[in-house]
This record gives sequence, structure tokens and C-alpha cells, in this order.
Amino acid sequence: MNLILMGLPGAGKGTQAEMIVEKYGIPHISTGDMFRAAIKNETELGQQAKSYMDAGELVPDEVTVGIVRERLSQPDCSEGFLLDGFPRTVKQAEALEDILASLDTSLDFVLNINVDKDKLKERLTGRRVSPTSGKTYHVMFNPPKVEGKCDEDGSELIQRDDDKPETVEKRLQVNIEQQQPLIDFYENKGYLRTIDGDQDIHDVFGDIDELLKGLR
Repeated sequence: MNLILMGLPGAGKGTQAEMIVEKYGIPHISTGDMFRAAIKNETELGQQAKSYMDAGELVPDEVTVGIVRERLSQPDCSEGFLLDGFPRTVKQAEALEDILASLDTSLDFVLNINVDKDKLKERLTGRRVSPTSGKTYHVMFNPPKVEGKCDEDGSELIQRDDDKPETVEKRLQVNIEQQQPLIDFYENKGYLRTIDGDQDIHDVFGDIDELLKGLR
């Protein structure tokens, strides 16, 4: 099964990716992992990517697409894969279509875990962290025993800058604008499947599992 996983920050993509990989035994391929592997293995494309990253520049599409092509050509992808973080643009999505065609395969589904933006803001702004132990809490979903205090060392919990409402709002808006063209592209292709992410994580996986059963 050849899958792409999409979703806004806070939608629970990471959790669902773990559950899909555990049940179906396909590799979870994130952009970061691909780059790190290509750089570690000192492939030609990996070295090219490293030179851009070291200079603080964006890795150009042709290098990124080449690294994806290399990764999807490896034996562990012969039974399928779960792509996460690629493609990010319609141009990359079109390049992926070409890669898969050259490998004589195609996508099955693009799974978009959908959660209302206001609910995501709740999830993302509710995180609190102990500055000393690093332990993470959530005011709604995983509160400390004593409000505002770490269970382990009693330190005052803080809210990180990137969890503050104005930062979260901006981050979500940027992601929505980036993802919409991709969602439209995959909807037109017939690959898109929208999953209700505003339910218990096991129920979210149940919906995904029901969809994937038909592929095996």
C-alpha cells in the first residue's frame, strides 16, 4: 500500500503513523529521515543536499525529488510506504507521480487527518513544560496533579513561545495555505481520503484501518 499522510500541526499525524507502521509493516518515510540517511550514506544527492543545508539555503526540488526517488527504489518499499512531509507543493506531487510511474506503481490513498482549526489551537496552546525536568503536560488532556506545578519537582510550568496563541494562529494559517493546493490536487486525482481527527486516537486509527483493509 502506497500512502501519503497529511494533517495540520496538532492533528495527531505522528501517533497515527506509528500505528499504521506497526500494524501494516510498511516503512514510515519522513523528509527529515530521508535527508539524514542520504547525507550519512554520502550519496551524491545527499552531499548536494548537505551543501545547501550547511549554507542555510532551501534544498532545491530536483535534489529533494532525487532523494525521494532513491528512497522509494529501495527493497523495503516494494510492499508499500507511508510518506510524511513530502510532497509539500503541487510541483513535488507531480514529480512523485512520475517517480511512482517509473517504478510501475501508484498511490493508493492520501490520508488527510482533519481537525477543526479552533480545536487544533486548543491542543497546541495547552502544552506546558517544566523548565527543569523537561516533562510535558497539557492543561486539558494531561494536566499536572497540582495546577501549574510539575509532578516530579514542583517547578512552575511554562508555556513555550511557539505554543502561544498568536504564534500557533500564524503557524496554522501558513500550513493551511500551503496544504490547500495539495488537497485540491489529490482530490481531483481521486486519492484523497479525509479522516476525522477530532476523536479518540484509537477511533481515528479504526477509521484508517477500515480504509486500508481493502488494500490487503
